[in-house]
Amino acid sequence: MAGRGKHRRPRTNPLTRGIIAAGTGGAALTLPLLGATHASAAEPQSAPAAQSVPQAAQPAKSLTYTVVKGDSLARIADKYDVSGGWKQLYKDNRAAVGDDPKLIHPGLKLTVKTTKASAAKKTATKSSAPAKPAAKPAGGVAQATQASAKTYANNLDGWIREALDIMAQKGIPGSYDGIYRNVMRESSGNPLAINNWDSNAAKGTPSKGLLQTIDPTFQAYHVDGTSWDPYDPVANITAACNYAADRYGSIDNVNGPY
Repeated sequence: MAGRGKHRRPRTNPLTRGIIAAGTGGAALTLPLLGATHASAAEPQSAPAAQSVPQAAQPAKSLTYTVVKGDSLARIADKYDVSGGWKQLYKDNRAAVGDDPKLIHPGLKLTVKTTKASAAKKTATKSSAPAKPAAKPAGGVAQATQASAKTYANNLDGWIREALDIMAQKGIPGSYDGIYRNVMRESSGNPLAINNWDSNAAKGTPSKGLLQTIDPTFQAYHVDGTSWDPYDPVANITAACNYAADRYGSIDNVNGPY
């Protein structure tokens, strides 16, 4: 009897079994609650929406615009959002345009006050970028363009000097004094001058521009790389000098109507 008693399973008190079961059950119930608490604490709080800050109004910036064929003051003012429209653009450039705001010709340089950031940025980028080496001229147009890369005053002196540079590249003879003398006789320095009363006008081909060329002569002696507008100062001078060189040897040899 004593030997068998060693291997007998000890009895467990019913009360003890109830406590162990209750303790195990309590642990099983509390774990999910602890997990839920930690998960809730780990979730980041959403950041408040950023408030948009209104941008300050952009100040007007000035840029230089070169008129091209088909331009008008209204079109340019609309393109660059000029405050005050074409009337303000005309007011800012009246000295260059003259008394008639509808008469703007290719090559005329205008000061445009714009609030467009893209236009101002583009202009600033161009002015700050390092100059690229000039490409080797590949014909008359490239040579004339190379001459126009210089900066010339937008007046009679600048027009003559630009024309002389182009003429030098083309082998067209002529001097500053010879051009100036004939310009003052023919148009008094007005690039928009037109003769509506002489024999040429009676034939329907009035003389135009600084050196008073008629359209057939201008077109026949037009110099590559310049404007096809006979009122364009540089184009008018170079075509007239090209004609004078062919007929008289040089504009310097012209001392009267030609």
